[in-house]
Amino acid sequence: MTTKRTVLVTAHTGRGAAVEAARVVIGRLLDAGLTVRILNAEADAIACAGADVVPASATAVQDAEMMIVLGGDGSLLRAAELARPAGVPLLGVNLGHVGFLAEAEAEDLTVTVDCVLQERYDVEERMTIDVTARLNGRLLADTWALNEATVEKNDRMLEAVAEIDGRPLSRWGCDGVICATPTGSTAYAFSAGGPVVWPEVEALLLVPISAHALFSRPLVISPRSTLALEVQPDTAGAVLWCDGRRRFDLPAGARVEFRRGEVPVRLARLHGLEDTGAPFTDRLVAKFDLPVQGWRGRTRP
Repeated sequence: MTTKRTVLVTAHTGRGAAVEAARVVIGRLLDAGLTVRILNAEADAIACAGADVVPASATAVQDAEMMIVLGGDGSLLRAAELARPAGVPLLGVNLGHVGFLAEAEAEDLTVTVDCVLQERYDVEERMTIDVTARLNGRLLADTWALNEATVEKNDRMLEAVAEIDGRPLSRWGCDGVICATPTGSTAYAFSAGGPVVWPEVEALLLVPISAHALFSRPLVISPRSTLALEVQPDTAGAVLWCDGRRRFDLPAGARVEFRRGEVPVRLARLHGLEDTGAPFTDRLVAKFDLPVQGWRGRTRP
């Protein structure tokens, strides 16, 4: 006797295209005999009969095979907060802008559902960051990030000293400092001048934002290292952001530590789409519309 397959479907309900796509996906999954869950905050907008309405809690992903996310990268980052603790893989369908985290585009919706129904997908793990913030030993924040964690100025310039593995690196007067994963290297860190890092590379990135300093280059650091930022007493406090979603106030004197996350985020990778399974280079060219005219490729013998 086989267990009935269960899929959680979530959508950016502020986008009509995402809502319509959710209805299509849910309808096809239900027709195929799968159990489909939707979040209670999205149920009225999606209005799809036959789906189980569940709260946005651990029960939403309990025993689920995967979580299908219809929207942009922001939607997938929100979904990761539910899926990560349970180890449930995320399958993103891009109905946003760049959509670097998404596996499929809106025009591939039919084939995407076919791949799910036929279980034609693999699961890969993406590195995360664990983040703690303290003031004189008192815990201010204990959180995590998939893309990046940033310490940013509050009102005036942020004065912070960076530390790597217990040794001071540099003091920066800046707008902020980003600690990013390879997954997040194409997000905020990229906009701040950081390097693009292939997802399979295990590393931490440290990227100062608009630092008034002679040495303020982005750094690529061992994933076994511990990074720390000390907000200096003469600064007007700061703000800690994780994936642009979770915010924590940091008073002057706070210390923030960044380590490789103990729990990864799992992403589903499909078999059967034209651009899935393609090298990360191809994804980079497609998402950033990079000019490759004139490329002839390797000469065949």
